Amino acid sequence: MTNWEPIDRARLRARPLPVHAPGTDKNDRGGVFIVGGSVLVPGALRLTAEAAFRVGAGKVRIATVASAALALGMAMPEAAVIALPEDEDGEIAREAAQILNNDVARCGTLVLGPAMSDSDQIVPLVASLLREPRPDLSIVLDAAAVSCASELAEVVGRHQGRVILTPHHGEMARLKNCSTTAVENDAEEIAQDIVAQFNAVVVLKSDETFIATASSSLDRYASDCVGLATGGSGDVLAGAIGGLLSRGTAPRTAAGWGVWLHGEAGRALSSKIGAIGFLAREISGDLPRLMQG
Repeated sequence: MTNWEPIDRARLRARPLPVHAPGTDKNDRGGVFIVGGSVLVPGALRLTAEAAFRVGAGKVRIATVASAALALGMAMPEAAVIALPEDEDGEIAREAAQILNNDVARCGTLVLGPAMSDSDQIVPLVASLLREPRPDLSIVLDAAAVSCASELAEVVGRHQGRVILTPHHGEMARLKNCSTTAVENDAEEIAQDIVAQFNAVVVLKSDETFIATASSSLDRYASDCVGLATGGSGDVLAGAIGGLLSRGTAPRTAAGWGVWLHGEAGRALSSKIGAIGFLAREISGDLPRLMQG
């Protein structure tokens, strides 16, 4: 069994978040650029964007399929929205990379993949957006952007540990080309194998979430909150981690805080609403209070 350390208040106090003094403006708190969404789930990026704001990001830009962009912008007036070409399946089209490259070149944090489905378009899109490593760019790869990335290890590795992969067990099985059962039975070792292969931080999500980095130990957060197993919950987590990165938080610290905040918000909602039945859109409301706690 691999050594792991629990993610709890004591561990988080040892890895504090950046402090923003009075007079800090929104640019000082950083910006998040979120790319994802589809016609099937046109509002999902609202969850990601709101979580980024709730953990302290100063600015958020969203890029999604054109047919969803206007409605998403009206639902999330705090964020700028970019309309992208879409393919016949309602997913972001491959040619969108030409539109997005300039925005990626200017952003400090990129969250790529929430609410996107696996398709032939994703690998070239991810490869294009990650092709220029920068020491001031941090990246979260989520959902389909993770599960399709098996051939992108070299591209991801060039970012030297500034990429965070956030697969659940099914996505990890596709990334690792193994069964979901194999991931369930060997989660710690598989997470560390992917770290070695991709030179990235890995957040392997489940009721027992492991955060693996290039160091020999893992961080572990165990949740008894079954209510977090709901549609959109992962979109919230990706946004929370991205928002923390935008403030200047180191990748491992951002991952640990994001996982803990997400899990503890679920526990709070379980107490207020019930063990199951609360919505992913309700998770972000508790994040600012928990950061202060």
